[in-house]
Amino acid sequence: MKVVFVELGMGVDLHGQDLTVAAVRACRNAIERNSLPGWRMLCPNGDKSSMRVRVTLGVPELPSAGPLDVEKVKAVFPYGSVEVRVVHGGLVADSGVFLSDKGDRTQEILMVCAAVEAGVEEA
Repeated sequence: MKVVFVELGMGVDLHGQDLTVAAVRACRNAIERNSLPGWRMLCPNGDKSSMRVRVTLGVPELPSAGPLDVEKVKAVFPYGSVEVRVVHGGLVADSGVFLSDKGDRTQEILMVCAAVEAGVEEA
């Protein structure tokens, strides 16, 4: 893949300790303020489906958080073929409060970091 741009994002789940919520927010944070009007010129025949997206998520290890739903993360991206790689990273911090009505399983905040690379297949 020839990388055209890289965007970075951070997502947090303050209550509920859901890695998927934090990962989706990190990906949205990375891409939601971008406009790439020239993108179609880079894609063969202007076909946006030829876009390749490679996402690296820095995810904290927290057994009580449950699994990360990679398909929900992929659904954040409107175009192209999306590949998600999960690595150890992110952050777990104490929130100072446990709110059962917000779905808390623990008193922790989860933060996930995302690096989103977008490009096209090399010729």
